Amino acid sequence: MSSTPFTVLVDGECPLCRKEVSFMRWLDGGKGRLVFVDIAAPEFDAGAYGRTFEELMGEIHGVTSEGKLVTGVSVFRIAYGAVGWGWVLAPTAWPGLRWLSDRAYMWFARNRLWLAGRPACESGRCEVPGLSEGAAQGGPRP
Repeated sequence: MSSTPFTVLVDGECPLCRKEVSFMRWLDGGKGRLVFVDIAAPEFDAGAYGRTFEELMGEIHGVTSEGKLVTGVSVFRIAYGAVGWGWVLAPTAWPGLRWLSDRAYMWFARNRLWLAGRPACESGRCEVPGLSEGAAQGGPRP
């Protein structure tokens, strides 16, 4: 395994995302195999990753030690693998289950604010592309 950590780009204003980051940090045990970058932070520059802010908010992204940008469930597979828990998500790469897990994750990514009961977006940097304003602020989807 490379000594360069896997970088995970996360929505730091998402309560569910923060819980997942906290759990992954615990799994890492301070070994520095994972680095988390808060894309909702005011100083964050999406252009540094060759993406728009909206693209990064649409689904989770990660950067491998080789500098390759990965998205979706692949990010979780790599991150959990980096901390020795790759077996947990290994089935999500199997034929059939990969398709299902990718679609389930995309549904979650589009609905994470609503699912978390997240209050209105005050910073203007937390809306998920493709959601109506009511859904982005915790209301029901149309």
